[in-house]
Amino acid sequence: MKRFCLSDLNLEQELSAREESQKCLRVQMVALREIEARHHIRALRNILLLVTIIGLGLGWRGLAAATPPVRDSMPHAIASIIAPFPMPPLDRPQFPDRVFNIQDHGAVAGGQTKNTEAIAKAIADAARSGGGTVLVPAGTWLTGAIHLDNNINLQLDEGAVLLFSQNFDDYLPAVLSRHEGMDCLKYSSFVYANGKTNIAITGQGTLEGQGKPWWVSEKELRALDSKTLQQLADENAPVEQRIVHLRPAFFQPIHCRNVLVEGVTFRFGAFWTIQPTYCENVIVRGVKIVTAGDYGHTPNGDGVNPDSCRNVLIEYCDLETGDDCITLKSGRAADGLRVATPLENVVVRHCRMGQGHGGIVVGSETSGGIRNVYAHDCAFSGTDRGVRIKTARGRGAAIENLWFENLTMGEIMKEAILLHMLRYTPRLPVFPVTETTPRLRNIHFRNITCEQAGGDAIQMVGLPELPMSDIQFANIAIKSATGVNCTDARNVLFKEVGIQPLKGPVFDITDSSSITLENLRLPERAALLLKVSGPSAQNIRLRETDLTNATKVLELGADVNPGAVEIQKPRSNSSEL
Repeated sequence: MKRFCLSDLNLEQELSAREESQKCLRVQMVALREIEARHHIRALRNILLLVTIIGLGLGWRGLAAATPPVRDSMPHAIASIIAPFPMPPLDRPQFPDRVFNIQDHGAVAGGQTKNTEAIAKAIADAARSGGGTVLVPAGTWLTGAIHLDNNINLQLDEGAVLLFSQNFDDYLPAVLSRHEGMDCLKYSSFVYANGKTNIAITGQGTLEGQGKPWWVSEKELRALDSKTLQQLADENAPVEQRIVHLRPAFFQPIHCRNVLVEGVTFRFGAFWTIQPTYCENVIVRGVKIVTAGDYGHTPNGDGVNPDSCRNVLIEYCDLETGDDCITLKSGRAADGLRVATPLENVVVRHCRMGQGHGGIVVGSETSGGIRNVYAHDCAFSGTDRGVRIKTARGRGAAIENLWFENLTMGEIMKEAILLHMLRYTPRLPVFPVTETTPRLRNIHFRNITCEQAGGDAIQMVGLPELPMSDIQFANIAIKSATGVNCTDARNVLFKEVGIQPLKGPVFDITDSSSITLENLRLPERAALLLKVSGPSAQNIRLRETDLTNATKVLELGADVNPGAVEIQKPRSNSSEL
């Protein structure tokens, strides 16, 4: 592997394009507020519009930047985990009471002397002694890849900065990794461990990735391979032959047990930030991750990405990312199906998501299956989407048993909630159902608010050959540009849901069945409550809902069976059917 870089000009052009895209999104959000104010939906919205404009004037992060970090309120003790599925208690791994200061092993502060060897010596000495704390004291310490060993706690004191080298050769030799859901050998992650037990990164210091050279080299790195990783995986090439020139994660423990990341700050790596892979018993708490901001915008700069792990707790984290904030993954397509290792038993709580493509995201690498996820008491402001679940034909496996509760969203640029199974292929023709057909089922959303979504309040896109099923929404309040769009779904309940779209129907349902709308909270003016289309639409029930504010309750497409919709006990005599 060699280092290949594009010019700085290409980077500036890319960042400029991203800034222009962000400006367009801001303009759209302001326009939505102006439309809302002209229609006098609520006088209070005029005040919120002014506040939003001021916030956008402060920068992309807007008002979220003024929110106190949630990690400031983090208790020392890890609270009991109460989840709607069996999950063992998780606690910090314990380390021997021995300290190995990197300065005592030859490390030199100042950010000019490379300390890779000195840090490796400290870790090796600690490991030979049965483990302990490898201490990084205050100061700036330049280093290449750091490889942890059993029973090692890498502790960064307050004021300590691990400054990672921009020389690609400092991350060689290539190590076993997983890249976007496919096993391979690539550059070592900045901090790495393979097959270790009881490892940690803790303290109040900062891991500074200064990853910009990796960003501008991404296309040239990929071009070095005669075959892409996707091709090698599809051909089932042995993993040891999949040596590829791809950007490393910041911290990727793989096949490890009892992993802790606590208190530290990660800034601007090369790629994804924290990616525990094939690990068991993982705790990420009180961590700050920044991959979009003063230094630039990390491409694919995800925050925390547990990948085919078991028993994961993510809490009290603050995230400002160049891609998704927290993403749950389990392998891609053929290689993920080969490994067949699910991500299961995950709790996300008390986190704050700022800038990012998605706040809490599931997929799209889902081929090992993702199950038993409980995300609650989190806040979002400035993300493109709040909750996003995504998979595709060819990924196979099931996404199931997910609960999202007590989520607060401020300004969301696109959909507040998105469930999407139809990436990369058109809806028709219908595909045969095989082991590569993904399943999406048993998903619960409760107690969720969103001040303003720039797209659909809720968008659900299933597969015509295998609709998503058993989805529940309860006590949801979302103000949005457009309402709920639901295609190819079955057994869906909307109960005590209040959607306030600026245009279009409140609910737009296509080719879906067994949909129940119960005790809805209608907006002050609803030009059209429910639009139903598609020949597969059936058994759609509207119950116990005051229809006074609906100018028109129902609009049926020409291809819909007239008996497909049942309206029980409408409470308004003035609504036009």
